[in-house]
Amino acid sequence: MTIEHVPVSDGGRLWTEKSGDGAPVVLLHGSVQDSRLWDGVFPGLASCRTAIRYDARGLGRSTPPTAPFGYEDDLLAVLDHFGVERAALVGLSMGGEVALDFTLEHPERVSSLTLVAASAGGHDWPSFPELDAYDAAHRGNDAERLAGAELAVWASLGDRAPGYPAIVTMVTENAEVRAAAEKGHVRFTAEGAVEHLDRVNVPTTVVVGDHDHPEIGVIARRLAEGIPGARLEVVAGADHYLPLRTPERLTEILVRQ
Repeated sequence: MTIEHVPVSDGGRLWTEKSGDGAPVVLLHGSVQDSRLWDGVFPGLASCRTAIRYDARGLGRSTPPTAPFGYEDDLLAVLDHFGVERAALVGLSMGGEVALDFTLEHPERVSSLTLVAASAGGHDWPSFPELDAYDAAHRGNDAERLAGAELAVWASLGDRAPGYPAIVTMVTENAEVRAAAEKGHVRFTAEGAVEHLDRVNVPTTVVVGDHDHPEIGVIARRLAEGIPGARLEVVAGADHYLPLRTPERLTEILVRQ
């Protein structure tokens, strides 16, 4: 196992962990999270693959942005830093959106794609009161309110399912820096990925928990139907924090890729 701080644009550094040997797989976490999301999955993958995970810019142990940047550019920097020509990408939520956008931008660098509880650029979200409250907490840069909304909406199984203490710790710590880190700095892809799903030409698996927010289920079906040859896996007993709720089941899915 090696821990490195990968250099990115404008003097930034991404906390990165690499372990194992074999075909490379890169794990991308979501918003108000960091690479601890993959604690239950990473060892199993590293036993048979070269597993790489990192904290996105401004989250976890990575440095905050000081100028406009793109998440896809940071992912490219990680691949280049480790000399990885092609990797399997696994992304959850925002990380899934980044993985999908990256695949469309750099198809030659991707060997397979696993979209876990993924969001997708260009998807038109209907209005939900709970999501409106979440967005308001995010815009207000209120860490306590944002953490509460994150847990209520996206960790809806609460302490009834495994992994809750780890989820609470990770969310609480990242809510302190999330809104400030992203505000005014993130460059988003101009075109929505949902309009170009037919261009994804790598083996793709779409994974969603049966207790995730209903709109994530809508997106999962849209991705599975729109990406040629994609397979949909619905995991029982999981909300949006699927890797910490059902790590064994997700590991089983991933090692098949």
